Amino acid sequence: MTGDTYPRFRAAAVQAAPVFLDRAATIEKAEGLVAEAADRGADLVVFGESFVPAFPLWNMLLPPLDQHPFFRRMYDNALTVPGRESAKLAGLAKKYGIFLSIGVTEKGRVTMGTLWNSNLLFDPKGRLVNHRRKLVPTWAEKLTWGDGDGSSLSPVETELGRLGVLICGENTNPLARYAMLAQGEQVHISTFPPCWPTKREGKGYDLTEAIRIRACAHAFEGKVFNVVASCALDDGAVEELSLGDERVAGALRSAPPASSFIVGPSGRTEGQPVVGKEGMVVGEIDLSRSVEEKQYHDVLGHYNRFDIFRLEMSPVRHSPMWVRESGVATPVEEYATGAVAGKRRKGRKGHAPPRGEASLERRPDPR
Repeated sequence: MTGDTYPRFRAAAVQAAPVFLDRAATIEKAEGLVAEAADRGADLVVFGESFVPAFPLWNMLLPPLDQHPFFRRMYDNALTVPGRESAKLAGLAKKYGIFLSIGVTEKGRVTMGTLWNSNLLFDPKGRLVNHRRKLVPTWAEKLTWGDGDGSSLSPVETELGRLGVLICGENTNPLARYAMLAQGEQVHISTFPPCWPTKREGKGYDLTEAIRIRACAHAFEGKVFNVVASCALDDGAVEELSLGDERVAGALRSAPPASSFIVGPSGRTEGQPVVGKEGMVVGEIDLSRSVEEKQYHDVLGHYNRFDIFRLEMSPVRHSPMWVRESGVATPVEEYATGAVAGKRRKGRKGHAPPRGEASLERRPDPR
């Protein structure tokens, strides 16, 4: 057979519980799971939302007055990017020769208090190739996380294909999903929490079903593969979160759990999903399978009307201040740490950014 060929690889969706609000122990646990996925032939390994150091379930369960100790522990165990702990994650990708996608809670470098729900994507050389911050924290999550931006709302060109990431509720936003597809996304990554309690009694928000609907819809509409990875909830987290209140523990245990699976471009799940427990789904991704499906509906080409519909996006990183030098404006976080155009500024202390990090590259004036 002659003609073009397309990437084929194996992906692993890891559903695991972090070591609750313990950054170092959670990263150590992640290494064991990455090693297992690599042993099973995975080229892409995906972890759930805010896997390091935990998802802030206390936002849904406790009055704000009772949340201060949890927020402080979350802040103390959050990651700076770049930083020592994010470098450890980069090292895992390099050590095992895999693409690593992992959800983290990130803290800022020039302020103490603001956190972001972020996702980091590393390539097999340990380079950070995509650094996403969730656009809008959902509901009670606003008590922990701030708004993200569109600076990395784009898929990354890799030897596996163009990989894109949306975090939890972003997969409910039609414009965010379409923006990823419109930039050529071929493999979508969806990340979710272990559960999402909305009522003290009764079923409430059905996270299990919501994940399935959103993941399958995106794969079907875009004719892409979707690797879905959620976190799991263990007894240790339930005990800490409940603070001895059995009503809180009951709300956690009765909330519909998360699931992890892989969806093909036809919109059907492939293999057996992991639901409400720790586990790993490993499956084959063959990008050539998208070609036939796109014959029927290609919303990026023949099955759209670009003379009628138009979407615009701002790809600018939010910053409290921009510093202009030689006609180039730099976010203050990067300027303050010496990260200008990928180089350390003379006379300034701070971490030099890893090469290839999109958020630290030279950019035009945002105005």
